[in-house]
Amino acid sequence: MSRRVPLGEGETVRTACARGVLRTGVDEKTGALLPASALVERVGWCADLVCGMVSALLAEHWNGPDVAVLASGEDAGCRKLPSNAWMALRRLGWTVAPSEGIRANDRIVRMAQEQAGRALRSAKWRADLTAGVLAAWPADPARRAPDEWDAVREAVPGGQHLPGSAIKSRTRQIAAFVGKYGRLPADVFELEAAPRTARMLLLSACDGQQATVERHESEPGRALLRVQLPIRPDPRSYRDWTWVACPIMLPPTIPPSAALHLPTLRIHRGRVRADLAFAHPVPRTRRTGHTVALGVDWGLTTLLSAGAARLHDDGRITGLGAGGMFRAAGVLAKQHRLRRLSEQLHAKANHYQRLTGGIAEHPLSAKHQLLTDEIRRVGDRRSNLNDALAGSAARWTVDQAIAVGATVIYAEDLRSMEARGMGRTMNTRLSQTVRGQIVDRMRHLAAEAGIAVVTVPARNTSRHCPQCLVPLRHRKAPDRPTTPGWTWALCGSCGWQGDRDQGAWMRVAARGLTHQAKTVTERAGSGMVIRAVVDTLEAKAVVTPNTAKTSRVRSKTGPTRRQTARPAPRRRGAPSPTGPSGLAGKRPEGHAHTGRTRLPRAADRHQGVTTISKHTTDRPHRPRGAALGAGFHLHAHATRPRWEDPEPDTLRLAWGRSADQRR
Repeated sequence: MSRRVPLGEGETVRTACARGVLRTGVDEKTGALLPASALVERVGWCADLVCGMVSALLAEHWNGPDVAVLASGEDAGCRKLPSNAWMALRRLGWTVAPSEGIRANDRIVRMAQEQAGRALRSAKWRADLTAGVLAAWPADPARRAPDEWDAVREAVPGGQHLPGSAIKSRTRQIAAFVGKYGRLPADVFELEAAPRTARMLLLSACDGQQATVERHESEPGRALLRVQLPIRPDPRSYRDWTWVACPIMLPPTIPPSAALHLPTLRIHRGRVRADLAFAHPVPRTRRTGHTVALGVDWGLTTLLSAGAARLHDDGRITGLGAGGMFRAAGVLAKQHRLRRLSEQLHAKANHYQRLTGGIAEHPLSAKHQLLTDEIRRVGDRRSNLNDALAGSAARWTVDQAIAVGATVIYAEDLRSMEARGMGRTMNTRLSQTVRGQIVDRMRHLAAEAGIAVVTVPARNTSRHCPQCLVPLRHRKAPDRPTTPGWTWALCGSCGWQGDRDQGAWMRVAARGLTHQAKTVTERAGSGMVIRAVVDTLEAKAVVTPNTAKTSRVRSKTGPTRRQTARPAPRRRGAPSPTGPSGLAGKRPEGHAHTGRTRLPRAADRHQGVTTISKHTTDRPHRPRGAALGAGFHLHAHATRPRWEDPEPDTLRLAWGRSADQRR
């Protein structure tokens, strides 16, 4: 089967991965049907052989000189090393063999060398970062001075564009080492032990003598994986290896025309999972030449706010519509409750650990094991919730871009953001947001539609006016212009006002369109990014308001229409319809009521996340909004100002017609 993907004009190859499961297999030598348990056992035997060789390679070459030689890309003869890790290790003479008495073919050794080579190559970045932090070690590790920040960024390769969170986390790790041993570590290889080896089979390092994968001829949603597996944990000869055919149901995310590659097999909770790699053609994305862009802002009260902007030929930038918001209040509330539950379980488990002292025969060891299992289950729930939230948010953003015809998505780069000054609850929620995972999913989905995803600097996107770049005044609500807050933004220069997040996405889109010539591609993650803001280009990042066009001629061509001296009052022509009575009763005809009825709160402000409030007679339970738990509230909704034109009085007209009919 050919792995080459035919390309059309303006297309490129995109390699992605999807998850599959091996549920059964057939031993081709004996014809026996292997159930899931037997398949897990045989894959586990092969993975154990590979893990042993990977551990030996890492223990031998986990040092600075060997990692530097491998990362340099050249061998001792100044020849370029191959891109495949297993071929590079063989060029350098770093060989490994199975244990004595174990017989395995050369492809099993290839998988071990590939896995070890990838781990050693990835350690180079951590080694350079640790060396730079040690070279510019601050006087106070908890708080660096501005000149110390400049020094550490100069010492780290590429440190000018490195997020501050990476430097701070490495500083905390070194500070813990100093507190334990009373001295600074020599390098990252003394600071960290050799990484643990995962039990998996990288079949991509093999050829057809070890594994093959073929798509079904008539059913493109099915494929057949053939792989050699041992029939015993310690194979003594090649007769102990047999071919096993495993059918795979391909996920619907794999196009029928995609070329399949050999997957990676790993054991997860009693099942064999297959990470299926495939390649298919997609439209080519570009860094410049964009005229319609979607700006994405990470909000305080909303997860995402997005809207489109257009760059005209004369350099003007105008907004396309009012944008939209991705609200995930319920998911974020559940995430917050699971986080608090996890913290409580960890505190209990640590207490039991201190009581038992690590003794397996202690009476409390069983309870400690139960808590450990529950912590794992809660962690899995949090991971699944984060995955679902990231996928849903990314899908919504890409759909918005496709709907408006945008060719690029500009998102804020908040990798180094630290939530401070918003209160303990808000700081924790902002820190727990899966922004990086959402951006990764966004890039994955946008690539299928040929839409580029570019991160831009987030400085002053919510602070300055999108129409005149003057600092904004932030208020609590549009009908409370004197109460300080974060929801509503007012400009004292041009008069613009709107939701804080709406102004932010307009600033992000305008900044991206004016700085698109400064877009670069990162070497590490292959993502597009605008690293810095240029003042001359930032002065052009102004969103021009759309002027309302009217066809009515307002010139004086005739006499003024006579108006009655006593106009009819704005009253209903009939009594108000009977409806459910609320706390505010029936409102009079006129503007919509902007106040919000009082919502049920928790019985106690310190009420636990698993506590259920009892019903009260004076205030019946109403499951709305704040009934999610203690301390939660409805998100602030931006409403229209009171001084705008009221909505058409359709209710009064309808009742007027009914009254006329009754007469």
